[in-house]
Amino acid sequence: MTRLSFVFVALLITVPMSLLAQKEIVLETTDLTLDVGESRQLSAYVTENGEKIESPVVFRSRHRKVLFVDSLGVAHAFKPGKVSIIAFTRGARKNFEMIVDFPPLAEIRIDAIPDKVYAGTPVQLKYQVIDQAGLVREGAKVKMTSSNEKVATVDAFGNIRSLKPGNVKITSTIENIENTISLNVVKNPIVSVELEAEGYEARTGDVFHFKATALDTKGNVIDDAPIRYSFEGVADDVSTTASGLIKQDGRFVADKAGVYTVTASTGTATAYKTLRINERDVARKIELVGQGTVNDKFTSDLWVWEGQDGRDYAVTGTWSADGTAYFWDVTEPSNIIKIDSIQVDARTVNDVKVSEDGKVTVISREGASNRKNGLVILDTSNPRDVKIHATYDKNLTGGVHNVFIDKGYVYALSAGRKYYIINIKDPKNPFAVSKFELDTPGHSIHDVWVADGIAYSSNWADGVQLVDVGNGIAGGSPENPVQFASYAYPSGDNHAACPFRSPSTGKFYVIAGDEKFPYAMNGNYLAGGYLHMIDFSDLNNPEEVARFEIPFAGSHNFWVDEESETLYATFYNGGVRVIDISGELMGDLLAQGREITWYLPGDPEGFVPNMPQTWGAQLHKGHLFYADMHSGLWVSKVEPVKPKNAKIETK
Repeated sequence: MTRLSFVFVALLITVPMSLLAQKEIVLETTDLTLDVGESRQLSAYVTENGEKIESPVVFRSRHRKVLFVDSLGVAHAFKPGKVSIIAFTRGARKNFEMIVDFPPLAEIRIDAIPDKVYAGTPVQLKYQVIDQAGLVREGAKVKMTSSNEKVATVDAFGNIRSLKPGNVKITSTIENIENTISLNVVKNPIVSVELEAEGYEARTGDVFHFKATALDTKGNVIDDAPIRYSFEGVADDVSTTASGLIKQDGRFVADKAGVYTVTASTGTATAYKTLRINERDVARKIELVGQGTVNDKFTSDLWVWEGQDGRDYAVTGTWSADGTAYFWDVTEPSNIIKIDSIQVDARTVNDVKVSEDGKVTVISREGASNRKNGLVILDTSNPRDVKIHATYDKNLTGGVHNVFIDKGYVYALSAGRKYYIINIKDPKNPFAVSKFELDTPGHSIHDVWVADGIAYSSNWADGVQLVDVGNGIAGGSPENPVQFASYAYPSGDNHAACPFRSPSTGKFYVIAGDEKFPYAMNGNYLAGGYLHMIDFSDLNNPEEVARFEIPFAGSHNFWVDEESETLYATFYNGGVRVIDISGELMGDLLAQGREITWYLPGDPEGFVPNMPQTWGAQLHKGHLFYADMHSGLWVSKVEPVKPKNAKIETK
């Protein structure tokens, strides 16, 4: 469910405060500064009432890509930065910081230097500062100067303003590192710009594609003319900013209803078009239909399916409790009935998945008394009388956080580092056929989802990994998984991912969700993070194009209904959210009015009363099922789609 930080907090809640007051961790390591590539053994001991006692101390890093602490307590430095380390033992914890020093700088690297620059047109130099470890120094301030400011000037951000024809040298300097390039400024042949668009009216969230063409005095096209796109607007609601997003390839999307003008310019030549943007108007009501209450422990994930008898069933797990999974008859969503349960040796049954035919269910195990953990394979051909087919723990003793079932194989996480692919075609005799693990420093994994022979794993700072496990795109199979694409975003908080092939546009997206807990003021413990929409239509050049974010709530798990182009996402304390993802995606989806509806499942008789902490959602036969940590299984119904007007009106 969460990173270790959340688990630590939950564990500490269960420890009596008297114990916390008696025990203390004493850090013996005094030098907490490392160089990139250096390793150091960390050492600490525990005292109780001032006396040293035998109690193992475990170390964990919150920023594994900067500094990773292995199971032996050795810190390995990978990137410069300041890292928070947690030392903990039963009944006590200690936070401290380690620093990985910045290596000396090595070079200023400037890419895509133009052969010529047209006088009067802008150019932005793209540069990176590289250190002696080969790493990019983020935030490095480079000083730039021009050898002839009558020909061209340059600002601190690398923006060059060309003034008249001539040769000029641009020098970049930081510390004792310098790089000088030459630019040839030539006479500008451009006298006009033509601007084309697909139409002039649309809704908020609809994406326009503008095309600008620069022409000379004879009407010839200047193919290498640098075009700059910009926009301005007036919102219908004058108290609201007419916000939106424009890309320098001509894509534009508006957030608010109003009148917008898009401008394309190159030097003194400009062209513009004015657009009318209307409200998206996708809001619909949501109605609570039923609840399967769990009020004596935390609830984890869910799965809903049609059984062999034609009735509908659900399974839910439990978190930080007693290893119980519950089975429900949900054929009548307004009358959810608990029909069976099974208890295994675990504290947490974090994940639950059901085979395509409903005959086999796999539940994950964490916190087993014998530390073997692993997974349990269940016979659910009769969900009213669930039986154990087999347990499987080989190579899974570090705990299985998440699993997925696809075509007779289980994809099971192992110790948060990799996943094993296990053949369960004979569920009584499972066996592993392969594994997938990255080889990057401090790598880790949280989840894996499989669709159409592709495994989508969420690897925290390493981002989303696409692996062929039977699709054929890279010659992979369950026995031979082959990674063929990936995307990592700067925050490093990739917690969950699933694909979305848009039927209305043909685009191939992967939706990637964050998980983090940044809000700790005034004793609050609220989730943060959001959903990243990544366009994988070009597998070699994936692009993050849009986001969906709820203020002061964080994403967890989600479900995509491709047919209706609707996303059902859970946001912990923000409840369950229903989002319109039709058409091309770009920009801030919440600001664009793409949220259809939402529901906060607070229960006055819940395990934690009146506090939503929604975990996962699934659409099944037109009903929205979702699990809430504090109150169990819920089901709602979203009213039917309203008739829609034409998306874009053309001339």
